[in-house]
Amino acid sequence: MTEAIATQRSSEQANAIRPFRVNVSEAELTELRRRINATKWPERETVTDATQGVQLATMQNLARYWGTDYDWRKCEAKLNALPQFITEIDGLDIHFLHVRSKHENALPLIVTHGWPGSIIEQMKIIDPLTNPTAHGGNAFDAFHLVIPSMPGYGYSGKPTTTGWDVPHIARAWVVLMKRLGYTKFVAQGGDWGAVITELMGVQAAPELLGIHTNMPGAVPADVDKAAFTGAPMPDGLSPEEKVAFERLTFVYSKGIAYGYQMGLRPQTLYGIADSPVGLAAYFLDHDAWSYALISRVFSGEAAGLTRDDVLDNITITWLTNTAISGARLYWENKLPFFSVKGVSIPVAVSAFPDEIDLCPRSWAERAYPKLIHYNKLDKGGHFAAWEQPQLLSEEVRAGFRSLRKIAIAA
Repeated sequence: MTEAIATQRSSEQANAIRPFRVNVSEAELTELRRRINATKWPERETVTDATQGVQLATMQNLARYWGTDYDWRKCEAKLNALPQFITEIDGLDIHFLHVRSKHENALPLIVTHGWPGSIIEQMKIIDPLTNPTAHGGNAFDAFHLVIPSMPGYGYSGKPTTTGWDVPHIARAWVVLMKRLGYTKFVAQGGDWGAVITELMGVQAAPELLGIHTNMPGAVPADVDKAAFTGAPMPDGLSPEEKVAFERLTFVYSKGIAYGYQMGLRPQTLYGIADSPVGLAAYFLDHDAWSYALISRVFSGEAAGLTRDDVLDNITITWLTNTAISGARLYWENKLPFFSVKGVSIPVAVSAFPDEIDLCPRSWAERAYPKLIHYNKLDKGGHFAAWEQPQLLSEEVRAGFRSLRKIAIAA
Protein backbone atom coordinates (compact mmCIF):
# COMPACT_ATOMS: atom_id res chain seq x y z
CA MET A 1 0.00 0.00 0.00
CA THR A 2 2.80 2.40 0.92
CA GLU A 3 4.54 1.78 -2.42
CA ALA A 4 1.27 2.34 -4.31
CA ILE A 5 0.66 5.63 -2.50
CA ALA A 6 4.21 6.77 -3.25
CA THR A 7 3.78 5.89 -6.93
CA GLN A 8 0.52 7.82 -7.06
CA ARG A 9 2.11 10.85 -5.43
CA SER A 10 5.05 10.67 -7.83
CA SER A 11 2.65 10.56 -10.78
CA GLU A 12 0.65 13.48 -9.40
CA GLN A 13 3.83 15.52 -8.95
CA ALA A 14 4.93 14.78 -12.52
CA ASN A 15 1.51 15.79 -13.85
CA ALA A 16 1.35 18.93 -11.73
CA ILE A 17 0.89 22.29 -13.43
CA ARG A 18 3.30 24.74 -11.81
CA PRO A 19 3.12 28.53 -12.11
CA PHE A 20 6.14 30.13 -13.78
CA ARG A 21 7.67 33.60 -14.00
CA VAL A 22 10.62 34.90 -16.00
CA ASN A 23 13.34 36.39 -13.83
CA VAL A 24 16.55 37.36 -15.60
CA SER A 25 19.37 38.71 -13.47
CA GLU A 26 20.89 42.09 -14.22
CA ALA A 27 24.28 40.39 -14.46
CA GLU A 28 23.05 38.31 -17.42
CA LEU A 29 21.84 41.42 -19.25
CA THR A 30 25.10 43.25 -18.56
CA GLU A 31 27.07 40.31 -19.94
CA LEU A 32 24.85 40.22 -23.04
CA ARG A 33 25.52 43.88 -23.76
CA ARG A 34 29.25 43.38 -23.18
CA ARG A 35 29.35 40.56 -25.70
CA ILE A 36 27.36 42.52 -28.28
CA ASN A 37 29.63 45.54 -27.97
CA ALA A 38 32.76 43.35 -28.19
CA THR A 39 31.71 41.76 -31.50
CA LYS A 40 34.56 41.03 -33.89
CA TRP A 41 33.19 42.23 -37.21
CA PRO A 42 34.10 40.85 -40.65
CA GLU A 43 34.55 43.08 -43.66
CA ARG A 44 31.57 44.21 -45.70
CA GLU A 45 30.08 41.85 -48.29
CA THR A 46 31.42 42.29 -51.84
CA VAL A 47 27.98 42.72 -53.42
CA THR A 48 25.31 45.39 -53.05
CA ASP A 49 22.49 43.01 -52.25
CA ALA A 50 21.79 40.12 -49.84
CA THR A 51 22.99 37.31 -52.12
CA GLN A 52 25.97 36.64 -49.81
CA GLY A 53 23.83 36.62 -46.67
CA VAL A 54 22.85 39.02 -43.92
CA GLN A 55 24.48 42.32 -44.71
CA LEU A 56 27.02 44.02 -42.48
CA ALA A 57 25.09 47.30 -42.25
CA THR A 58 21.97 45.47 -41.06
CA MET A 59 23.87 43.63 -38.34
CA GLN A 60 25.74 46.72 -37.17
CA ASN A 61 22.48 48.67 -36.93
CA LEU A 62 20.96 45.78 -34.97
CA ALA A 63 23.96 45.49 -32.65
CA ARG A 64 24.08 49.23 -32.03
CA TYR A 65 20.49 49.23 -30.80
CA TRP A 66 20.70 45.86 -29.00
CA GLY A 67 23.85 46.82 -27.11
CA THR A 68 22.67 50.25 -25.96
CA ASP A 69 18.95 51.11 -26.05
CA TYR A 70 17.14 47.76 -26.15
CA ASP A 71 15.31 46.96 -22.89
CA TRP A 72 14.64 43.26 -22.17
CA ARG A 73 12.69 44.21 -19.03
CA LYS A 74 9.79 45.41 -21.19
CA CYS A 75 9.48 41.95 -22.76
CA GLU A 76 9.92 40.27 -19.40
CA ALA A 77 7.08 42.37 -17.97
CA LYS A 78 4.79 41.42 -20.87
CA LEU A 79 5.55 37.74 -20.36
CA ASN A 80 4.98 37.95 -16.62
CA ALA A 81 1.67 39.71 -17.16
CA LEU A 82 0.44 36.51 -18.83
CA PRO A 83 -0.43 33.23 -17.07
CA GLN A 84 2.66 31.04 -17.52
CA PHE A 85 3.05 27.46 -16.39
CA ILE A 86 5.31 24.42 -16.58
CA THR A 87 4.26 20.77 -16.55
CA GLU A 88 6.21 17.58 -17.10
CA ILE A 89 5.35 15.39 -20.09
CA ASP A 90 7.31 12.21 -20.82
CA GLY A 91 10.02 13.31 -18.41
CA LEU A 92 10.50 16.79 -19.91
CA ASP A 93 9.34 20.14 -18.56
CA ILE A 94 7.05 21.95 -21.00
CA HIS A 95 6.56 25.68 -20.57
CA PHE A 96 3.34 27.24 -21.84
CA LEU A 97 1.05 30.22 -21.73
CA HIS A 98 -2.57 29.48 -20.83
CA VAL A 99 -4.93 32.40 -21.34
CA ARG A 100 -8.61 31.68 -20.86
CA SER A 101 -11.29 33.84 -22.46
CA LYS A 102 -13.96 35.56 -20.41
CA HIS A 103 -16.54 34.57 -23.05
CA GLU A 104 -18.79 31.57 -22.55
CA ASN A 105 -18.24 28.57 -24.82
CA ALA A 106 -14.80 29.76 -25.95
CA LEU A 107 -13.09 27.14 -28.11
CA PRO A 108 -9.82 25.69 -26.71
CA LEU A 109 -6.93 26.26 -29.14
CA ILE A 110 -3.29 25.20 -28.94
CA VAL A 111 -0.93 27.35 -31.05
CA THR A 112 2.62 26.26 -31.84
CA HIS A 113 5.54 28.48 -32.84
CA GLY A 114 8.45 27.54 -35.11
CA TRP A 115 12.15 28.22 -35.70
CA PRO A 116 13.85 30.58 -35.19
CA GLY A 117 11.08 31.34 -32.82
CA SER A 118 9.46 31.25 -29.46
CA ILE A 119 6.18 32.14 -27.81
CA ILE A 120 7.18 35.77 -28.46
CA GLU A 121 5.79 35.37 -32.00
CA GLN A 122 2.30 34.50 -30.74
CA MET A 123 1.89 37.16 -28.05
CA LYS A 124 0.20 39.64 -30.40
CA ILE A 125 -2.64 37.24 -31.23
CA ILE A 126 -3.53 36.47 -27.61
CA ASP A 127 -5.92 39.34 -26.99
CA PRO A 128 -7.59 39.27 -30.46
CA LEU A 129 -8.35 35.56 -30.02
CA THR A 130 -9.32 35.49 -26.34
CA ASN A 131 -11.08 38.86 -26.36
CA PRO A 132 -12.46 39.21 -29.92
CA THR A 133 -15.11 41.81 -29.04
CA ALA A 134 -12.30 44.31 -28.38
CA HIS A 135 -10.86 43.69 -31.87
CA GLY A 136 -13.87 43.83 -34.17
CA GLY A 137 -14.98 40.24 -33.61
CA ASN A 138 -17.89 38.51 -31.89
CA ALA A 139 -18.00 36.76 -28.53
CA PHE A 140 -18.94 33.58 -30.43
CA ASP A 141 -15.44 33.60 -31.96
CA ALA A 142 -13.52 33.51 -28.65
CA PHE A 143 -10.78 31.01 -27.83
CA HIS A 144 -9.10 29.69 -24.72
CA LEU A 145 -5.43 29.81 -25.74
CA VAL A 146 -2.59 27.43 -24.93
CA ILE A 147 0.79 28.46 -26.38
CA PRO A 148 3.62 26.05 -25.50
CA SER A 149 7.35 26.46 -25.94
CA MET A 150 8.56 23.54 -28.04
CA PRO A 151 10.99 21.12 -26.37
CA GLY A 152 14.44 22.68 -26.41
CA TYR A 153 13.04 26.17 -26.97
CA GLY A 154 12.60 29.07 -24.56
CA TYR A 155 11.70 28.01 -21.04
CA SER A 156 10.80 24.42 -21.90
CA GLY A 157 13.26 21.71 -20.93
CA LYS A 158 16.10 20.66 -23.22
CA PRO A 159 15.88 16.99 -24.24
CA THR A 160 18.92 15.02 -23.05
CA THR A 161 18.17 11.99 -25.21
CA THR A 162 16.97 11.53 -28.77
CA GLY A 163 13.33 11.02 -29.65
CA TRP A 164 11.66 14.40 -29.23
CA ASP A 165 10.70 14.56 -32.90
CA VAL A 166 7.59 16.02 -34.52
CA PRO A 167 5.28 13.01 -33.90
CA HIS A 168 6.36 12.97 -30.23
CA ILE A 169 5.64 16.68 -29.81
CA ALA A 170 2.27 16.25 -31.53
CA ARG A 171 1.32 13.52 -29.05
CA ALA A 172 2.59 15.61 -26.14
CA TRP A 173 0.35 18.53 -27.11
CA VAL A 174 -2.71 16.29 -26.85
CA VAL A 175 -1.54 15.21 -23.40
CA LEU A 176 -1.13 18.86 -22.43
CA MET A 177 -4.59 19.87 -23.60
CA LYS A 178 -6.25 16.93 -21.86
CA ARG A 179 -4.29 17.67 -18.69
CA LEU A 180 -5.73 21.18 -18.77
CA GLY A 181 -9.21 19.66 -18.87
CA TYR A 182 -10.04 20.23 -22.52
CA THR A 183 -12.01 17.35 -24.02
CA LYS A 184 -12.47 19.01 -27.42
CA PHE A 185 -10.01 21.45 -28.97
CA VAL A 186 -8.40 22.72 -32.18
CA ALA A 187 -4.76 23.42 -33.15
CA GLN A 188 -2.90 26.04 -35.18
CA GLY A 189 0.68 26.62 -36.29
CA GLY A 190 3.20 28.01 -38.74
CA ASP A 191 6.75 26.84 -39.56
CA TRP A 192 7.54 23.89 -37.23
CA GLY A 193 4.22 24.66 -35.62
CA ALA A 194 2.53 23.88 -38.93
CA VAL A 195 4.34 20.55 -39.29
CA ILE A 196 3.51 19.62 -35.68
CA THR A 197 -0.11 20.70 -36.11
CA GLU A 198 -0.45 18.66 -39.30
CA LEU A 199 0.97 15.61 -37.52
CA MET A 200 -1.65 16.13 -34.84
CA GLY A 201 -4.13 15.99 -37.73
CA VAL A 202 -2.54 12.80 -39.06
CA GLN A 203 -2.63 11.18 -35.61
CA ALA A 204 -6.25 12.39 -35.30
CA ALA A 205 -6.76 12.15 -31.56
CA PRO A 206 -10.53 12.00 -30.89
CA GLU A 207 -10.32 15.23 -28.90
CA LEU A 208 -8.92 17.20 -31.87
CA LEU A 209 -11.72 18.72 -33.95
CA GLY A 210 -9.63 20.36 -36.65
CA ILE A 211 -6.48 22.30 -37.49
CA HIS A 212 -5.49 25.62 -39.05
CA THR A 213 -2.19 26.15 -40.86
CA ASN A 214 -0.48 29.18 -42.37
CA MET A 215 2.33 27.04 -43.83
CA PRO A 216 0.38 24.28 -45.56
CA GLY A 217 1.98 20.92 -46.27
CA ALA A 218 0.08 20.70 -49.54
CA VAL A 219 2.73 20.41 -52.27
CA PRO A 220 2.08 17.31 -54.44
CA ALA A 221 4.82 14.70 -54.04
CA ASP A 222 5.99 14.88 -57.66
CA VAL A 223 6.17 18.67 -57.55
CA ASP A 224 8.05 18.62 -54.25
CA LYS A 225 10.56 16.08 -55.53
CA ALA A 226 11.21 18.03 -58.73
CA ALA A 227 11.72 21.28 -56.84
CA PHE A 228 14.05 19.65 -54.32
CA THR A 229 16.22 17.88 -56.92
CA GLY A 230 16.27 20.72 -59.44
CA ALA A 231 14.40 18.64 -62.02
CA PRO A 232 12.27 20.29 -64.71
CA MET A 233 8.84 21.58 -63.78
CA PRO A 234 6.22 18.80 -64.04
CA ASP A 235 3.76 19.08 -66.91
CA GLY A 236 0.19 20.19 -66.50
CA LEU A 237 0.62 22.86 -63.82
CA SER A 238 -1.65 25.88 -63.87
CA PRO A 239 -0.11 29.38 -63.98
CA GLU A 240 -0.58 29.72 -60.21
CA GLU A 241 0.94 26.30 -59.59
CA LYS A 242 3.93 27.19 -61.79
CA VAL A 243 4.63 30.26 -59.64
CA ALA A 244 4.42 28.07 -56.52
CA PHE A 245 6.85 25.58 -58.07
CA GLU A 246 9.33 28.34 -58.88
CA ARG A 247 9.11 29.69 -55.33
CA LEU A 248 9.73 26.25 -53.87
CA THR A 249 12.68 25.62 -56.21
CA PHE A 250 14.26 28.87 -55.03
CA VAL A 251 13.67 27.97 -51.37
CA TYR A 252 15.24 24.53 -51.73
CA SER A 253 18.24 25.77 -53.73
CA LYS A 254 18.99 29.08 -52.04
CA GLY A 255 16.63 29.62 -49.14
CA ILE A 256 17.02 27.03 -46.37
CA ALA A 257 20.74 26.37 -45.95
CA TYR A 258 20.22 26.71 -42.21
CA GLY A 259 17.79 23.76 -42.31
CA TYR A 260 20.33 21.53 -44.03
CA GLN A 261 23.06 22.53 -41.57
CA MET A 262 20.92 21.92 -38.48
CA GLY A 263 19.51 18.75 -39.99
CA LEU A 264 22.99 17.31 -40.45
CA ARG A 265 25.27 18.83 -37.79
CA PRO A 266 23.42 20.90 -35.19
CA GLN A 267 26.04 20.43 -32.48
CA THR A 268 28.64 22.14 -34.67
CA LEU A 269 26.91 25.51 -34.31
CA TYR A 270 28.85 26.59 -31.21
CA GLY A 271 29.28 30.07 -32.67
CA ILE A 272 25.59 30.94 -32.34
CA ALA A 273 25.57 29.76 -28.72
CA ASP A 274 28.65 31.88 -27.93
CA SER A 275 28.05 35.09 -29.89
CA PRO A 276 24.86 37.16 -29.59
CA VAL A 277 25.49 38.80 -32.96
CA GLY A 278 26.23 35.40 -34.50
CA LEU A 279 22.90 34.14 -33.16
CA ALA A 280 21.06 37.20 -34.44
CA ALA A 281 22.54 36.93 -37.94
CA TYR A 282 21.68 33.23 -38.12
CA PHE A 283 18.11 33.93 -37.04
CA LEU A 284 17.65 36.80 -39.49
CA ASP A 285 18.70 34.64 -42.44
CA HIS A 286 15.55 32.49 -42.38
CA ASP A 287 14.20 33.29 -45.84
CA ALA A 288 14.60 36.04 -48.40
CA TRP A 289 11.19 37.60 -47.82
CA SER A 290 11.43 37.67 -44.03
CA TYR A 291 14.98 39.01 -44.18
CA ALA A 292 13.88 41.86 -46.44
CA LEU A 293 11.16 42.72 -43.94
CA ILE A 294 13.45 42.58 -40.90
CA SER A 295 16.36 44.44 -42.50
CA ARG A 296 14.02 47.33 -43.32
CA VAL A 297 13.11 47.53 -39.63
CA PHE A 298 16.75 48.12 -38.72
CA SER A 299 17.16 50.77 -41.40
CA GLY A 300 14.40 52.84 -39.84
CA GLU A 301 11.32 51.74 -41.80
CA ALA A 302 8.05 50.48 -40.32
CA ALA A 303 7.34 47.04 -41.75
CA GLY A 304 4.89 45.11 -39.60
CA LEU A 305 7.57 44.40 -36.99
CA THR A 306 9.57 46.64 -34.69
CA ARG A 307 13.20 46.36 -33.64
CA ASP A 308 12.02 45.22 -30.22
CA ASP A 309 9.86 42.48 -31.77
CA VAL A 310 12.89 41.03 -33.51
CA LEU A 311 15.23 41.39 -30.56
CA ASP A 312 12.75 40.03 -28.01
CA ASN A 313 12.68 36.79 -30.00
CA ILE A 314 16.47 36.59 -30.31
CA THR A 315 17.09 37.60 -26.70
CA ILE A 316 14.86 34.91 -25.20
CA THR A 317 16.90 32.32 -27.11
CA TRP A 318 20.15 33.85 -25.90
CA LEU A 319 19.08 34.08 -22.27
CA THR A 320 17.82 30.46 -22.21
CA ASN A 321 20.85 29.20 -24.17
CA THR A 322 18.58 27.23 -26.50
CA ALA A 323 20.22 27.88 -29.87
CA ILE A 324 21.63 24.34 -30.09
CA SER A 325 18.81 22.50 -28.32
CA GLY A 326 16.35 24.17 -30.68
CA ALA A 327 18.47 23.31 -33.71
CA ARG A 328 18.33 19.59 -32.91
CA LEU A 329 14.68 19.40 -33.97
CA TYR A 330 15.93 19.58 -37.57
CA TRP A 331 18.23 16.60 -36.88
CA GLU A 332 15.37 14.67 -35.28
CA ASN A 333 12.99 15.35 -38.15
CA LYS A 334 12.23 12.64 -40.73
CA LEU A 335 9.22 14.37 -42.31
CA PRO A 336 8.96 16.57 -45.41
CA PHE A 337 8.36 20.23 -44.65
CA PHE A 338 5.99 21.14 -47.46
CA SER A 339 4.51 18.03 -49.07
CA VAL A 340 1.28 16.21 -48.25
CA LYS A 341 1.22 14.26 -44.98
CA GLY A 342 -2.23 12.67 -45.04
CA VAL A 343 -4.37 14.79 -42.71
CA SER A 344 -7.86 13.33 -42.55
CA ILE A 345 -9.60 15.70 -40.12
CA PRO A 346 -11.00 19.19 -40.97
CA VAL A 347 -8.35 21.70 -42.08
CA ALA A 348 -8.39 25.48 -42.51
CA VAL A 349 -5.71 27.11 -44.68
CA SER A 350 -4.54 30.71 -44.82
CA ALA A 351 -2.23 31.30 -47.79
CA PHE A 352 0.00 34.35 -47.26
CA PRO A 353 1.72 35.76 -50.36
CA ASP A 354 5.23 35.95 -48.89
CA GLU A 355 5.20 32.47 -47.34
CA ILE A 356 8.14 30.30 -48.36
CA ASP A 357 5.81 27.71 -49.86
CA LEU A 358 2.86 29.10 -51.79
CA CYS A 359 -0.37 27.13 -51.66
CA PRO A 360 -2.81 27.37 -54.58
CA ARG A 361 -6.36 26.34 -53.70
CA SER A 362 -6.06 23.37 -56.07
CA TRP A 363 -3.23 21.93 -53.98
CA ALA A 364 -5.06 22.59 -50.69
CA GLU A 365 -8.15 20.78 -51.96
CA ARG A 366 -6.09 17.73 -52.96
CA ALA A 367 -4.03 17.66 -49.77
CA TYR A 368 -6.90 18.10 -47.34
CA PRO A 369 -10.02 16.04 -48.14
CA LYS A 370 -11.90 17.89 -45.37
CA LEU A 371 -10.86 21.45 -46.28
CA ILE A 372 -13.26 23.72 -44.37
CA HIS A 373 -11.63 27.09 -45.12
CA TYR A 374 -9.19 28.48 -47.68
CA ASN A 375 -8.25 32.11 -48.09
CA LYS A 376 -5.50 33.72 -50.14
CA LEU A 377 -4.33 36.87 -48.34
CA ASP A 378 -3.08 40.07 -49.97
CA LYS A 379 -0.18 40.62 -47.57
CA GLY A 380 1.87 38.83 -44.96
CA GLY A 381 4.65 36.31 -44.86
CA HIS A 382 6.12 33.38 -42.99
CA PHE A 383 5.78 34.81 -39.48
CA ALA A 384 2.10 35.66 -39.82
CA ALA A 385 1.17 35.79 -36.12
CA TRP A 386 4.11 38.09 -35.44
CA GLU A 387 3.86 40.33 -38.50
CA GLN A 388 0.12 40.36 -39.25
CA PRO A 389 -1.60 39.44 -35.95
CA GLN A 390 -4.94 41.01 -36.85
CA LEU A 391 -5.14 39.23 -40.20
CA LEU A 392 -4.11 35.89 -38.74
CA SER A 393 -6.57 36.28 -35.86
CA GLU A 394 -9.39 36.93 -38.32
CA GLU A 395 -8.31 33.88 -40.32
CA VAL A 396 -8.24 31.63 -37.27
CA ARG A 397 -11.71 32.80 -36.23
CA ALA A 398 -13.11 32.21 -39.72
CA GLY A 399 -11.29 28.92 -40.16
CA PHE A 400 -12.72 27.30 -37.05
CA ARG A 401 -16.19 28.85 -37.07
CA SER A 402 -17.88 25.80 -38.56
CA LEU A 403 -16.48 23.55 -35.82
CA ARG A 404 -17.80 25.49 -32.84
CA LYS A 405 -21.22 23.89 -32.70
CA ILE A 406 -19.55 20.48 -32.54
CA ALA A 407 -17.36 21.67 -29.66
CA ILE A 408 -20.32 23.16 -27.76
CA ALA A 409 -22.39 20.02 -28.25
CA ALA A 410 -19.54 17.95 -26.85
